[in-house]
Amino acid sequence: MSGNTQSEIEWRREAMPVPYRTALAEMDLRNRAIAAGDARELVWLLEHPPVYTAGTSADGAELLDPRFEVVEAGRGGRYTYHGPGQRVGYVLLDLNRRGKDVRCFVHAIEGWVIDTLGDFGVEAWRAEGRIGIWTRDIDGSEAKIGAIGVRVRRWVTMHGFAVNLAPDLAHFAGIVPCGIAEYGVTSLERLGVPVAPAEWDRALEARAESFLDGLAHACGVKA
Repeated sequence: MSGNTQSEIEWRREAMPVPYRTALAEMDLRNRAIAAGDARELVWLLEHPPVYTAGTSADGAELLDPRFEVVEAGRGGRYTYHGPGQRVGYVLLDLNRRGKDVRCFVHAIEGWVIDTLGDFGVEAWRAEGRIGIWTRDIDGSEAKIGAIGVRVRRWVTMHGFAVNLAPDLAHFAGIVPCGIAEYGVTSLERLGVPVAPAEWDRALEARAESFLDGLAHACGVKA
């Protein structure tokens, strides 16, 4: 079974911001089409205009200052901010072919982002009990540089990850990001590592085969 071939996946990269509700509708349609066997899997890289999104575990008390539109996302997790300077990756894969293991899928996505950050000289990691991708901020404290949130329907994945390239970090103050108040949020720009969206996209795609191979291996899918 060769479910880990990168060439089977459509890669879509947006240069202009895509409204969040537009992306949700597009993901919904693509999820259904992939599940029906009518479309290829998709990795969609984009940015959104400023928006706060609420996951299925969102707590209204963590919406501190709703200065932007708040949208029910349908993914797992709590409140997240998306906006210019943050690169979002929507990953729509058919886990019927790639191993029906959501935890394995999330772990593989985390590793993909961590490895790509490493290619830019930024050490990042998972943190036990805390969702997302973490690194060391300029003051030495631990801070979040990437968010993870997924949904699986008909064993086809939706949503994915977001990485802070150069967003306005003040916009995160309107929420308790992912319900974690004790830690701050950082970006590649803040760490002194300027990365353009197209440069990030290329680095991510260069790591895609390793991500897919790792997913197949971890989930026990034979090539």
